[in-house]
Amino acid sequence: MTTRFGGYMGRMLKIDLTTREVSEYPISDEQRELYLGGKVLAARILADLITGPLDPFGPENVIVVTTGPLTGTGAPMASRFNVSSISPLTGLLASSNCGGSFGLHLKKAGCDGLVITGRADAPVWVEIAEDGVRFHDASDLWGMTTGETQAALPPRTGKLVIGPAGENRVRYAGLVSDDRMAARAGIGAVFGAKNLKALVAHGRKVVPVARQEQVRSRIKGWAQELRAHPITGNQLPRLGTAGLLAGMHARRMLATRNFSRGQFERFDAVSGETLAEAHLIRNGGCTGCPVHCGREVSLPEEGAGAGAAEAECAGAGAPRATGSGQKAGPKGRRVKGPELETIVLLGPNLENADLPAIIRWNHLLDELGMDSISTGGTIAFAMELNEKGLWENGLRFGEVQDLPRLFEDIAHRRGIGDLLAEGSRRLAERFGGMGFAMQVKGLELPAYEPRAAVGQGLGYAVSNRGGCHLNAGYLAVLEGLGLEMDPQTPRAKAALTMLMQDLMEAISAAGNCLFSSYDVFPAALLNRPNGLLARAVNRLLPWVGGPVALILWLRWMPIHLPGLPLTHALEAVTGMKMDLGRLKLIGERGYNLERLVNTRLGVTAADDDLPERLKSVEQVPGDPRTRVPLAPMKRQYYRLRGWTPDGVPTPALLRRLRIQREVGAW
Repeated sequence: MTTRFGGYMGRMLKIDLTTREVSEYPISDEQRELYLGGKVLAARILADLITGPLDPFGPENVIVVTTGPLTGTGAPMASRFNVSSISPLTGLLASSNCGGSFGLHLKKAGCDGLVITGRADAPVWVEIAEDGVRFHDASDLWGMTTGETQAALPPRTGKLVIGPAGENRVRYAGLVSDDRMAARAGIGAVFGAKNLKALVAHGRKVVPVARQEQVRSRIKGWAQELRAHPITGNQLPRLGTAGLLAGMHARRMLATRNFSRGQFERFDAVSGETLAEAHLIRNGGCTGCPVHCGREVSLPEEGAGAGAAEAECAGAGAPRATGSGQKAGPKGRRVKGPELETIVLLGPNLENADLPAIIRWNHLLDELGMDSISTGGTIAFAMELNEKGLWENGLRFGEVQDLPRLFEDIAHRRGIGDLLAEGSRRLAERFGGMGFAMQVKGLELPAYEPRAAVGQGLGYAVSNRGGCHLNAGYLAVLEGLGLEMDPQTPRAKAALTMLMQDLMEAISAAGNCLFSSYDVFPAALLNRPNGLLARAVNRLLPWVGGPVALILWLRWMPIHLPGLPLTHALEAVTGMKMDLGRLKLIGERGYNLERLVNTRLGVTAADDDLPERLKSVEQVPGDPRTRVPLAPMKRQYYRLRGWTPDGVPTPALLRRLRIQREVGAW
């Protein structure tokens, strides 16, 4: 199908792995305006194809790969693509985002996305080119790691592959493109269940744009703004995402010992500063990104730095540990360095301060094709099960020397690895301990301890994807990791969570990295956190619930927000009318559509919950504010969303959002 809008190739392909039939999946221009692309458009497609509960490993499950209209246009931080399916970990609709080059090459092949159904009768890899789709035997690739697989596939193409974890249906297996990973929710296992080892795309088509001169001007100005901002121009390039770790420790927000506390005495050994000083070779990142928050490091030798790092940081205030003890040089194999989530979930959360080991483990998990967040969260839970005598498995906090073998056992489902491959919720259903299984809807929590940021806790609970910091709205950025509003008050948290969720949904739908939204926060507030303006804003934020709720209700805001060049860029690229109100409405539409699919799959208000530890156990003994007051925030959130007390979007809301389907069919 063709389109009158720029930014789109005008073709979505449907690939049936069972019959090997290829056809066009119809997407209208009206749907492009309503859903834009990425995870929001994927939710629309899955809403049409998923009629009720299903086996995520069965042939009836659907994989949707989507790009955004900015993907491939040269817009900054816009190389992202999305993969959505029904998760084998949660049983719900899940999306996973990636900054590898596959999305760019898919557009060069003339496609905006793929809808993959059925199941191949033997391992295959699928090639998408300008002149058609070809199926190839993948029996010689089966069993290879993600790096080996990509090396064996044709060069100068976009690749999306699984490793052994996906082949063996580890419920939190991910997908890899280049050295970037679509890690969360187990969609790699859905690929494995379909006998789909890899997707490969290539071509020479150019993404059309509506207003070429405006696009050039907008992109140039946007990149300059990002480079001038204190987060995207300084903190992220200098320290990467791990630069947040020290601040999280200071604010009791650092997940430690299976979220039993929020501070880690040896945090300095695994901080972003130590990673930069002792291991960084150069910055890296996603294709075409001007920020380069990724880390390229030298792969440490087995045992390098472990004893020294732990000895130097035996207590609070110890000298900074340097991991291997020296600045990483050009010698040794260069690999992608670990992100914040990986460092925390495999570090403090396991009572581990060995940064060189975490670097090795990060590389190993990428090669196996396994989500480091769910891996670390599941192992931490198993350690506490062992500690409490509920499951004698030999795993203990702080004893991490045998973890590489355990990772391999999980990926190949050997021994206790077969049980750990099921994730923490299924372990709790088998052995008990659900109150300290750190997951929501089956998805393990990331690095942020929500008893020190209760708005983040609300977001975890109501997130469509489950325990996800981004789908949660990432309110931690307002509660201490950017601004400094009161992290313990429930006041205004429901309204701010909803606003942040909707905007982040829309940014993702455009094809952008969510870090591009940092530009919204004025540099003056971040550069002078103790200044008069910053203090005034932080004190005011708990009282903005009413005005934010009014904005949410009005929906239409015909303005372009300073610090969010995305709306101008979308207008120039697509030719659509776009402003802050329309952008926010796209995000709200997508969020509610995902919720509708999940209610069809069985989600109720009872599933919007947190582990009992986070709601009932004070993080600071004697301080009742250091618990997540979930119930009142959730009621307020439902009311603002326009959901029933059972957590279901109302017919009136669906009509306002123009979700094109008979309301009664839901």
